[in-house]
Parts: sequence; C-alpha cells; structure tokens
Amino acid sequence: MLDFFSVIATAAAASDTIATASQGIESVTSALAGLSYEEIMQMIVTFCISFGVKIIKVLLVWAIGRWVTRRLISLAKILMEKRKTNVTVQSFLTSLIDVVLLIVLIVMIISIFGVDTSSFIALFASAGVAIGMALSGTLQNFAGGVMILLFRPYKVGDYIEAQGQTGTVKEIQIFNTVLQTPDNKIILVPNGPMSTGIVNNYSREELRRVDFSFPISYGDDYEKAKAVIEELIAADSRILKTPEHFIALGSLGTSSVNITVRVWTTQANYWAVYFDMNKNIYETLPKRGLKFPYQTFTVNVNK
Repeated sequence: MLDFFSVIATAAAASDTIATASQGIESVTSALAGLSYEEIMQMIVTFCISFGVKIIKVLLVWAIGRWVTRRLISLAKILMEKRKTNVTVQSFLTSLIDVVLLIVLIVMIISIFGVDTSSFIALFASAGVAIGMALSGTLQNFAGGVMILLFRPYKVGDYIEAQGQTGTVKEIQIFNTVLQTPDNKIILVPNGPMSTGIVNNYSREELRRVDFSFPISYGDDYEKAKAVIEELIAADSRILKTPEHFIALGSLGTSSVNITVRVWTTQANYWAVYFDMNKNIYETLPKRGLKFPYQTFTVNVNK
C-alpha cells in the first residue's frame, strides 16, 4: 500500500512550476486510482489521527512555552527591580525576551509538523547579519547599555565625568546615557563609548577629599598661616577628623608661597566646604597680618 504522506510530499515538491504541478497532480491521481475505498479511508483516518496527535503536541508546547516565557519575564522584572533598573530599560528588555522566546517557540511548533527548520534558522541568521551590519553603531550602543546595567559603573543620580562631559546621570536609556549639567543642560552620550571609555564617578564613594592651594606673600610667616588654617578647619564641623587633614608648603611660585591644604568631608558637603573655606581664608588671613600677593614683574630697561 502506498504511503499517503509520500504521495502528498511528492505532489508538493512538484509545484515549482505550472507544468510540474500538473504532473504532480496526475501522479497523485494515478496513485490513488489503484487503491480501494477501504485503503483510501484507512489512509485518511491514519492521517487524521497523526495530525490530531501533532495538534495536541502543538497545543501542549504552546501552553508550556508561554507559561515558561511568563515566568522568565516575571523573574527578569524582579531582578531588574532589585537592581533599580530604569523603567524604560525594563520595558525594552522584557519585550525583547518575549519576542525572542516567541520566535523559538514558533520554530519548535513548525518542527513538530515535520517541516525542516534549518531554512527558517538560516533565514533568521541572514536577517540578523544584515540588520547587524546596517545598525552596527546602534547595536554597539545597545550592548554598551547592557554592560552598564550589568556592571553598574554609575547609576541614576551619580555625578560623573566621561567622554569630555560632566553632569548628573538623569537616565540610562537603551542606547544613550542622559546627563544633566550644573547649568541645567541635557546631554545624551552614547552607551558604547561610555561602556569602554574612562568614567570618573564622583558619587561612588561616601567621602571626598577637598583640595585647596592658598598663596601668601614671600616674607610672611608660614607657621602662622598654617596655624590660622588649622583653626578654620577645626571650627568647621563638616570637615571630618578621620581621615586626618593635610597642610604643607606646596610650592614656591614666582610671586607667592603656595600652601597645599587637603581635607575630607561627605559627598553632600563637598561644595559647601569648598566655597566656605575659600571665603573664610580670604577674610581671616588679612586680619592676622598675612597678605595675598599680587603677581609682579621685573622690567629692566637698558639705555
């Protein structure tokens, strides 16, 4: 008895052109003409049973696959919420996971019907290569965004310096990092260079060191100036006792003796300490008989 599926497959393969399609139909007709009614009904029943079993398998695979997809998406959302991932990034990644798993599920269902899935895989691979070549820069930025989310060199709210730009991170998008500058400008920096370049994160550590350089005139008493600075540091409660501050004669300039001062404070008090210390030094040193020098030049005139 002829195999019913072989006959159908022969007819389908012969449908490349009208002529070959006609030949296929004739071959199917001639093959069925030699069979009895009982044999034809038996093949139809066998086909229906086999097809019904495949339908049941497809429904089971679809139900299980969609359940697994929902569970994986829920798990991804929980992980991203724990890492405080941006809402926009969460939405994109969950959509990406859903689409990828849906494609995998469709390929599995096609394979259940006996269709060769290698052609579909090759088609997807070719499309992926073409899209990747066309969007190489965009994909690099996307990959950079994923690396930033995984390794977290900075997060929303950090004050950073990178790619020649400085500002507070307002948002980490899929392809760009959004910075807000102190003068309230918004700068979009691509994630690709951000993930591979140097990033100076000023907010990563709880404590920051504040550096000063105060000039006094030649002939002024350095020890007296140092004692005044010590008093001002001790009077400011925002300056930490530990780590200990540092005061030294930093350099001898052309018109001044430069005193290097380094103190430690918290992130929140950095700029307040910086500006207030400058103000206090400016007001206090002259009252103690210490002068701020002006830049001078010596001019020799030859007759």
